[in-house]
Amino acid sequence: MPFVLLGLAIAFEVTATLAMRASDGFTKAGPAAIVVVGYLISFVFMAKALTSLNVGPVYAIWSALGTIGAFVGGVLLFDEQVRPLGVVGAVIIVLGVVVMSFGGGVSQH
Repeated sequence: MPFVLLGLAIAFEVTATLAMRASDGFTKAGPAAIVVVGYLISFVFMAKALTSLNVGPVYAIWSALGTIGAFVGGVLLFDEQVRPLGVVGAVIIVLGVVVMSFGGGVSQH
């Protein structure tokens, strides 16, 4: 169950981040509201996940998958360019999270 909560936290964080781009500098009320509500819900889900998971790996997973989600969402929704160096960076982020998870574990003891 904590990983489901973490997945929901990531989904709401990515949605909020993409809505921030769509808000046009917070000048569009609908997307701006999605930003605020999305981040609030994301933090609540992550806080719930942290009751049984370790903070370091969870935050690494949350931020890494959020970064990848925002990267892919930017490409799909806003026609942002995919550059080879950006893809390399995304792979490095994912590898870092994998290494961190092996090193510190995810579940609290």
